[in-house]
Amino acid sequence: MDKGVRCVRWGYEINTSTPILTSISLLMKVLSYGRERKVILEAPLHDDHCVLANILAAHFISPSDPSRASAYIQAARPYVEHATTYEQKSFEVVSYLISEDRDDDMAFELHAGFLKKYPKDLVALKRAQILCFYSARPDLFLGLAQEVLPENKDEGYAYGMLAFPLLELGRMAEAEAAAKKAYEINRNDSWAHHCLCHVLQYECRFKEAVEFMEECSASWASLSSFMYTHNWWHVALCYLEGGSPIGKVSEIYDHHIWKELEKSDAVPPEVYLNALGMILRLDVRDSLDGFEDRLKILSDRLTDQACWYLEWHLDILTIWALTKVGETSKAQKLLDGLKFRTSRMNKKKRKLMQKGIRLGEAVYEYARGNYKQTLELLGPDFDAIDYKIIGASDEQIDVFGEIWCKALILNGQSSTAMEVIKKRLENRDGVPFTWRLLEKSYAMEGSQEAQSAAGKAMELEAYHFKSTA
Repeated sequence: MDKGVRCVRWGYEINTSTPILTSISLLMKVLSYGRERKVILEAPLHDDHCVLANILAAHFISPSDPSRASAYIQAARPYVEHATTYEQKSFEVVSYLISEDRDDDMAFELHAGFLKKYPKDLVALKRAQILCFYSARPDLFLGLAQEVLPENKDEGYAYGMLAFPLLELGRMAEAEAAAKKAYEINRNDSWAHHCLCHVLQYECRFKEAVEFMEECSASWASLSSFMYTHNWWHVALCYLEGGSPIGKVSEIYDHHIWKELEKSDAVPPEVYLNALGMILRLDVRDSLDGFEDRLKILSDRLTDQACWYLEWHLDILTIWALTKVGETSKAQKLLDGLKFRTSRMNKKKRKLMQKGIRLGEAVYEYARGNYKQTLELLGPDFDAIDYKIIGASDEQIDVFGEIWCKALILNGQSSTAMEVIKKRLENRDGVPFTWRLLEKSYAMEGSQEAQSAAGKAMELEAYHFKSTA
């Protein structure tokens, strides 16, 4: 087919001889976290001269195969001069985004400028969302999402992307409204499901969250390994935080998280992230009984260094898991590797990621039972939210706040633990486990308030899932 000008899903022109990039389904798989996102790699096979085909393929493959991403960039470069303006700008922002020495602020500014000119490009907006997530800057992304919304009022994905920074900034009513709007436009939007669950979970509306998510779950079969297991992780966490029996968590872990690995196109590290996030929560709650074999099987998989250095969050959880099962030398090797990689970053990024290193060191000591060292590493004013730079949502990072509370109690600092736990209850007073921590702190102080805290925990445990079979 002769090369000619065609329009992509958003109405912007590209030079290509193939209709693959103009199909709605291709770009929608990116926005929907579809299982077949790798279809983006087929576009350069149909037209290896197409700048947009090569640059989108480069972005997709860059996290797992930087050298292959570079090859796509080089394949596109000779044709940039004669590409459309939209393609030229796409090449500029994506090639910088995946460059080894990028500055995150500059990468964001490039995307912001791009979206001023091409506000309907929701894949570019998704790239900016992910960039801001890993930069721990929901405030930056919120402004961008609001700016392009007038041009995307009928696009459900735009509202879903708007919902996430709102909830990350604690604007839960607005986040709920945006997520519901996305859901109204597309009831199969897994990101909208995810965002609404975040809100309900934060507000301790656990039963409502579980019922909503389980009702939506039939539409998740086509999702990527990450999104499928992550949505089920949220369901399991709602059961756990609401005080439901551990059996519900075990059932979800076995049938909807670990079982994902049986699929031929599963992406194991995406599954491991959610599996680890679940098991660490159980450990903090002293509920690993019956899960030790699962943790050992998972940890054996994590000795494969091909799973290392893909995600800071995954690496830190891996350090905990390997240490917990006695693989301390491997955990130390991973931690040393993170330190080495950090030392090679530019000064600005290196300074930011020192928090990631400290968190890795802290979970290493926590898993070894060295609670004094854990507290020294986290510091007296630890706030897990300050550590979101590892690439974790509020719910994902919160477990490290729970670890801090546990370490205070286990190190005998009951009075400090009481103050920390009370502050947690000011934000979320509907989590039974937090009241159990307060009960332990009071008991260590010999206070009769321990009985009152225990009563509150029992009341909440009975309340959240009282009518759930």
